[in-house]
Amino acid sequence: MAERKIFAGPKVRRIRNALALTQTAMAEALEISPSYLNLIERNQRPLTVQLLLKLASVYRVDLEELRGQTGGSLDQLKEIFADPLLSGELPGDQELVEVAEAAPNAASGMIKLYRAYREQAARLSDLTALMAAEGHAPVADGRLPLDEVRETLERRSGYFGRIETAAEAFAATLPGGLDLAAGLKDWLRSERGIAVRVLPVHVMPDLRRRFDRHSMRLFISERLSAADRAHEMAVEAVTLALLPTIDAELDDLQLSSAEARRIARFELARIAALALAMPYEAFLSAAKATRYDIDILRARFGVSFGHAAARLAMLQRPGAAAIPFFLIEIDAAGHRLRRAGAQGFPQARFGGGCPKLNIHAAFLQPGQILAETVVMPDGASFLTVARTLEGPSVEFGERLRRTAILIGCDAALGEALVYGQATALDPIEIGPACRLCERRGCLSRAEPPVTRPLGLDEMVAGLSAFDFQ
Repeated sequence: MAERKIFAGPKVRRIRNALALTQTAMAEALEISPSYLNLIERNQRPLTVQLLLKLASVYRVDLEELRGQTGGSLDQLKEIFADPLLSGELPGDQELVEVAEAAPNAASGMIKLYRAYREQAARLSDLTALMAAEGHAPVADGRLPLDEVRETLERRSGYFGRIETAAEAFAATLPGGLDLAAGLKDWLRSERGIAVRVLPVHVMPDLRRRFDRHSMRLFISERLSAADRAHEMAVEAVTLALLPTIDAELDDLQLSSAEARRIARFELARIAALALAMPYEAFLSAAKATRYDIDILRARFGVSFGHAAARLAMLQRPGAAAIPFFLIEIDAAGHRLRRAGAQGFPQARFGGGCPKLNIHAAFLQPGQILAETVVMPDGASFLTVARTLEGPSVEFGERLRRTAILIGCDAALGEALVYGQATALDPIEIGPACRLCERRGCLSRAEPPVTRPLGLDEMVAGLSAFDFQ
């Protein structure tokens, strides 16, 4: 019968160290050479059945301990290193396997430390939101550059005056009588010597856009819709033509690091691309004429629903402003991808983290526009419009990337919108987020509020698993 081989070198080494034995002493007791024991401890030789029995008889070792699995701690270590803070640190899982097997106590410590970090981060986020709602300054924390950029853009108006003026002037230089994509192709070729090519999926499988400086060609993926292809060309064009203007706006943001500035420059380029595709005066006039019908606006300007909605949240030029909209975009798991507002995202008044919002229901009705009025615990009410957005086209077997966007405004302004009929319906009672909401008997509650103690009672069971006092 073939011997069953088990690689458990780190466990053998822990047994030897616990008994304060040298490799020579243990090798003599096991009747093997010290060099062979050294290979076993380094997992370069297996533990045979005979050696397992010898270990059990000489050192009274539990054989199950040697055959024990590290799958639980390994799975948790994989989860830790999947965190955006650590992603890319390891080329594969082999090092995690070695840590879980060779240093299980250290692995356990890492897991506990990560859990504590996540819990403290969640508590700090909740505390910051609570303090902001009460008008206090936010709690300072060590933010990643992406978080700093997001928070900076969320706090301010979506209107960038210099970018708007420069984009309007740039739009006037594009060839007349052409749609945006054709006009940009012509400008890139004639003014910058750049040719635009659409590449098939197998040639550019994981990129949306790539500019080859050597051949002076701009490659765009065929995965993108016509509107998204035009947007990528617009991003490239404004990066070339409006860079001094973008940098001037970037300086005003007063970001703390070069990496944060680099990320913000990309965001401002995307904002400039929207301003180029939907010039301010023309888009504002069309928005008012159509009563802010996003579907009509996207068709008229040849853009996507998401781009038209985002543009509405930017129309706050002094003396020529639209209704002040705000917007949120999330994925199916509820991760926030972006938040923006015409006058800064209304975190204190709206929050946007309630599971009862129609942005979550939109995933059940892809492509449908859902409009409703919601009311907060403090009585503030908002008209919200939500719809799913489709990502790039996928090959057979790939999973489509689908997100959802919510655009909203004060409910008192709803009569000016085509979606205003939703204000005639009974409003939906929502909260800023479960951990900050004190509404009782909520069927959608996912977490208890941090402001109340849990009201656990063996004799009473409420509608929520997180009843509170």
